[in-house]
Amino acid sequence: MRVLLGIAGAVVVLGIFSSVLRTLVIPRPTRSGFTQVVQRLVHHAFQLVADRSTNAETKDRVLAPVAPLAIVVTLISWLASFLVGFALLEAAVSQLGAREALTESGSSLLTLGFASGNRATLTVIDFCAAATGPIVIGLQVGYLPTLYSAYQSRETEVTLLQARAGSPPWGPEILVRYAQVELLDSLIELFRNWERWSAAVSESHTTYPVLIHFRSPKATRNWLIALLAVMDAAALRMAFNPSQPKSQIRLALRAGFVCLRDIADIRGIPYDPDPRPDDPVQLTYQDFLMGVERLRERDYPMERTPEEAWPHFRGWRVNYESIAYRLAQDIDAVPAPWSGPRRTPVSIRTPRTPIDRRPVA
Repeated sequence: MRVLLGIAGAVVVLGIFSSVLRTLVIPRPTRSGFTQVVQRLVHHAFQLVADRSTNAETKDRVLAPVAPLAIVVTLISWLASFLVGFALLEAAVSQLGAREALTESGSSLLTLGFASGNRATLTVIDFCAAATGPIVIGLQVGYLPTLYSAYQSRETEVTLLQARAGSPPWGPEILVRYAQVELLDSLIELFRNWERWSAAVSESHTTYPVLIHFRSPKATRNWLIALLAVMDAAALRMAFNPSQPKSQIRLALRAGFVCLRDIADIRGIPYDPDPRPDDPVQLTYQDFLMGVERLRERDYPMERTPEEAWPHFRGWRVNYESIAYRLAQDIDAVPAPWSGPRRTPVSIRTPRTPIDRRPVA
């Protein structure tokens, strides 16, 4: 019986140590089954409440605490699991009962010291438990600044995009607003910034997957919808303006869908790694024409007709649409044009696009 208790305790302690290392220490995408289960349980509880709302702002308020709370619950779950694991080891090497073993383990793990035993075998385990508690808590505390630094960096570009793409953002709106203020030549700078943004998000959101569920400060903003809008703007620019410089736009598009594919890999979302340009997309041609009409309203220069541009636009969008739609549904991103369905139908108050009013000469 003691052997079985010892084996069970060792499995628990080593398994949780592995979870801590994979989540907080190893600087590369690594999956921890324990962490994933805990965070999904927390998310599921809030999602049940959010799914009952038909208002996007209300749903966003319900889901906003999920990711930060999941971090706290994960830490508590680690400590509770260590408590049980060390208690099993204490019971295996002594005559302690379940209650006494838990008391001894908790006293050492939390460095309280009120239940210290005088047996050598217990002392060794007490030392291990006493070192474990502060180390895990210290690692978690050190993990938070890195996490929030990545979040702040992500949200800075998302906030800057609000003036360029509306809120929630939309690909055609980016081109419209740049045309409206006669800055179409500056689109290259926008795409260059979002190429670097995509690379940074790919690294941070695969190393720390909880960031995927961190929501923007406002309900009408979302990192995924912002990325989708920039990629759609790039695809539209390529489709309608073949004579304009293409290299930076192509790089931004590729960085964008590589970012989405890296996140899809860490979340186990299936996708076609090499789709054909003529493969079907969920965005309909009629929805595409709605975006084209928006471009025409603001006299955006188009070198191709919608019929000619559609195959080119679709050929780019097939690389990222399915992943973007699936992620938008999973995280309940703010509803926006060309971003697919959500878990439940919701409504949102969309700010109107400001008119570029100029003095009459």
